[in-house]
Amino acid sequence: QVQLVESGGGSVQAGGSLRLSCAASGFTSSWYCLGWFRQAPGKEREGVASIYTGPGNTYYADSVKGRFTISHDSAKNTLYLQMNSLKPEDTAMYFCAADRGALCVQRLPASSWYQYWGQGTQVTVSS
Repeated sequence: QVQLVESGGGSVQAGGSLRLSCAASGFTSSWYCLGWFRQAPGKEREGVASIYTGPGNTYYADSVKGRFTISHDSAKNTLYLQMNSLKPEDTAMYFCAADRGALCVQRLPASSWYQYWGQGTQVTVSS
């Protein structure tokens, strides 16, 4: 059974940094898609970044390019999101997602494509 557990959220001032982690378990293959999403109150869930764990293909939303970095440690089966130069508009609940498919090799997949989800971790950026 696939399980995803996020951690690392918190409160930070604008311009600061946070690193989110997502521990993944239950995958029998070493290659699969992982992604980060966020959802602010009253807004739709937004794709932030994705990574294909084998070759390491990554995609980012335009709103976070140059500020956020997605990475995966295969030895620890852990997904990371390093968030720098944070802005108040980055405030949201952040979720990690996973799927055994390979769509993320081509593009940033939509939330509807992912099969597995974590419970979320809150990020709050104050001005």
